[in-house]
Amino acid sequence: MILVTGGAGFIGGNFVLDWLANPNADGILNLDKLTYAGNLTTLESLKDDPRHVFVHGDIGDKALVAQLLKDYQPRAIVNFAAESHVDRSIHGPADFVNTNIVGTFNLLECAREYWNGLDDAEKKAFRFHHVSTDEVYGSLSATDPAFTETNSYEPNSPYSASKAASDHLVRAWFHTYGFPVVTTNCSNNYGPYHFPEKLIPLVILNALNSKALPIYGDGQQIRDWLYVGDHCSAIREVLAHGKLGETYNIGGWNEKANIDVVKTICTILDELQPRPDNKSYSEQITFVKDRPGHDRRYAIDAGKVERELGWRPAETFDTGIRKTVQWYLDNPVWVEGVVSGSYRDWLQKQYS
Repeated sequence: MILVTGGAGFIGGNFVLDWLANPNADGILNLDKLTYAGNLTTLESLKDDPRHVFVHGDIGDKALVAQLLKDYQPRAIVNFAAESHVDRSIHGPADFVNTNIVGTFNLLECAREYWNGLDDAEKKAFRFHHVSTDEVYGSLSATDPAFTETNSYEPNSPYSASKAASDHLVRAWFHTYGFPVVTTNCSNNYGPYHFPEKLIPLVILNALNSKALPIYGDGQQIRDWLYVGDHCSAIREVLAHGKLGETYNIGGWNEKANIDVVKTICTILDELQPRPDNKSYSEQITFVKDRPGHDRRYAIDAGKVERELGWRPAETFDTGIRKTVQWYLDNPVWVEGVVSGSYRDWLQKQYS
């Protein structure tokens, strides 16, 4: 088996589904804390699949993690477990420190102890894949070159600072202990099963429910957008063939301003599910006060992973965003299950 942490979240859940879509793939031991963003209904199709073992638990629980490693003997760990929403990190940074830093430390220590007990062949085959973000690199100006793996770390939010710290721990465990790690830093993901606090699912669902489409500041913040299915394929490639101790930036080669992303979603919805009054969903766009420390631009240079491992995203932004909008239109039951009272309270607090 492989151990996947955070495998009921957005990216982790998509990875589990993608991995097990291959009938010959190794089984997955899925450890998830099931915070507000963890959703087992995402994995409903796997409920009778013996290759998927779900455990409700925290990567910070050293006794639990050590016991799982002993019982299931995974050949690899893929660590998605993280608090990941910048706005939430501004309001409550403690959870981000506890999960992203302390939790990663605990996971590393349990995994290192487990790895030390393996025989030579198993040790050589073992991998610890740490999944991180481009936000650790800070912000770019409009003319700066895209982030490469050699950019210095300049995190600007409690979220990105906590992820930067976790990246440094992973790097140190490789250089100090020889522990076999790889790290990937990805750009903004989007796609199916995305919790609707992030921009793209929030805009889709607010549009369909005749609510305002909130845009921070002037909407000119630029992000590189990566379809989650492409991210999953990149992780598989790095896990299988990445060089130990290396970092690989995973991006979509799709830089878009937030306002343009929102207008594109509105145009697709105008076509696929027009408003009853036949007006454009773009009339619901509302500009709100910018958040503190909002990075202006992120851009990923994913050339290294293409040169060394032959990976390149399959989706353009146009194809990926259309698939995403269609998925939300086709899956109202999943959406209804996610939009809980606590989620609505969060939206009211953040965008009132």
